Amino acid sequence: ELLVDFYQTSNGRKPSQIIIFRDGVSESQFNQVLNVELEQIIKAITHLGETKLPKFTLIVAQKNHHTKLFKAGGRPENVPPGTVVDTKVVHPRNYDFYMCAHNGAIGTSRPAHYNVLLDEIGFSPDDLQKLVHSLSYVYQRSTTAVSIVAPICYAHHAASQMGQFIKFEDFSDSSSGIGGNLTSASSVPVPELPRLHQNVRSSMFFC
Repeated sequence: ELLVDFYQTSNGRKPSQIIIFRDGVSESQFNQVLNVELEQIIKAITHLGETKLPKFTLIVAQKNHHTKLFKAGGRPENVPPGTVVDTKVVHPRNYDFYMCAHNGAIGTSRPAHYNVLLDEIGFSPDDLQKLVHSLSYVYQRSTTAVSIVAPICYAHHAASQMGQFIKFEDFSDSSSGIGGNLTSASSVPVPELPRLHQNVRSSMFFC
């Protein structure tokens, strides 16, 4: 549905490049993101009759880690906003980097850890880091940079809004006596997603 909406709002123009930001996954789940989630996106594109696939860049952002950055020498002060570390403390084989895009006014700033799982587009490290840094400034609830790219912040708001529309616990009590569409992982029926009004369905009203 997202691809169809994109086609309709861009006069039928189809994306030649797609950049995906993902969070909430650990290193042990990286293969699942690549082999399952990305594969489902590719299947959705081919299902629409596309023969030429767009190029993908897939980046996982992590905030729950124990790495902290300080200025060299002197007191343990926060690094300035926009600081990037892509050597020494990064993974010896994987493509990853730490970025502290925001200004930590209180306490110690914890950088975001970005793991580039796939880069078919072919960004240079500097260009990709500039893109990530720029996306930290476009969060409309803040006049300054936020700690993680804005698309991930918006995804959290969208998921939270959907949680207000659909309460899975409302279905769990009656699932044992109801037949029909059940998930393979549990006995909880999958509720139908609500249909938004056409005036807001293409807008980011949840922000």
